[in-house]
Amino acid sequence: MALHIVEEAERCLTCKKPLCQKGCPVSTPIPQAITLFRERKINEAGELLFENNPMSAVCSLICNHGAQCEGHCVRGRKGTPIHFSAIENYISTTYLDRLRLKRAEPCGKRSAIIGGGPAGLVAALKLAQAGVDVTIFDQNPRLGGVMRYGIPSYRLSKDVLDRFQQHLEGLGVKVRHNTQIGESLTIADLFRDGYDSIFVGTGTWRAQTLGIKGEAGGNVLFGLDYLRSPHTAEIGERVAVIGAGNTAMDVARTAFRQGAREVTLYARSKHISASSDELEYALLDGAELLQGKAIQYITEEGPVFRTAIFDEDDRVVGYEDDLDQVSCDTVIVAVSQKPRNKLIQTTEGLEGDDRGLLIVDEHGMCTVPGVFAAGDVVTGPNTVVHAVAATKVAVKGMLSYMGVGA
Repeated sequence: MALHIVEEAERCLTCKKPLCQKGCPVSTPIPQAITLFRERKINEAGELLFENNPMSAVCSLICNHGAQCEGHCVRGRKGTPIHFSAIENYISTTYLDRLRLKRAEPCGKRSAIIGGGPAGLVAALKLAQAGVDVTIFDQNPRLGGVMRYGIPSYRLSKDVLDRFQQHLEGLGVKVRHNTQIGESLTIADLFRDGYDSIFVGTGTWRAQTLGIKGEAGGNVLFGLDYLRSPHTAEIGERVAVIGAGNTAMDVARTAFRQGAREVTLYARSKHISASSDELEYALLDGAELLQGKAIQYITEEGPVFRTAIFDEDDRVVGYEDDLDQVSCDTVIVAVSQKPRNKLIQTTEGLEGDDRGLLIVDEHGMCTVPGVFAAGDVVTGPNTVVHAVAATKVAVKGMLSYMGVGA
């Protein structure tokens, strides 16, 4: 590994106008980090990456690098792009053990963070560093959100999340686990109890249903529910996965690791929303992908499809008359997710769009003054790095709203 990443770093041209950095949603200073790495200044490189993206150790493993930094590398035009993800992972995981965070003098302000996923963790970190008294309210027994409960361990070691939480606690961040705001406690209660601002990073934990007959059957699961605790589900040997996004790929690969012998992914069209890397991994693991399969209903035997007819541009122009009954042990629906609606239902003035996503302004503030949001609860299912980028904007807005650092 060490030899490999040193060779990769030496191949970097450290471009004056780095397209790799432009391709990163959080504008990671890639040439500077690689230069520091070449000079064996690991701590300085780690500090640079962490300051820009506290989730650097996570993003180096799970980002869609082929569409972002590495996909924009000029080396890739006539050859192989620089595999910055490997360099970033080495630097970031090494630095995470050496990290010594500093907190500004207490500013007298308090912030509540609703949700302990990537957005919530970054918000807590940045606010605590600014001297704000921070408390995280999370529905789960352990922090990490979708990173812990939606991304399989073979893709992301949960040890990284545990180490990150230790650093948060070192900054004085308090955590209330197993607490869902919108039930016993509401946003109004948080303001009543003296919080000056609130950040919502609750993600999208509500499965998008198909609205078809048979979806409530005992042989049906929803993708994110399955990924939360796959060891509790008896899925059998043959599994049908409905969907072709990254979650569907994780479901397929996890199913093999839970004993499935045959896993088939069914896509309605020829558009695959999953990253090319995740699709390739699923196929390498043994999954089969069938496109042009529009699910009609689900029986105890399995899903029933209509097969699409495509034109020369791969557009669906119709469907065959015959129905295709598939036989399997378990059907896992992984078409998308949306936010739970408890916060909107229990907070006067808090508005969402027609999908239930929170509406925010250019500073990340919701339609209730003092309430900010970022991540999937605003954009819909997206990547960790996109959540980080939006959270940095929202934290800046929160600090300005509270008059911290002004």
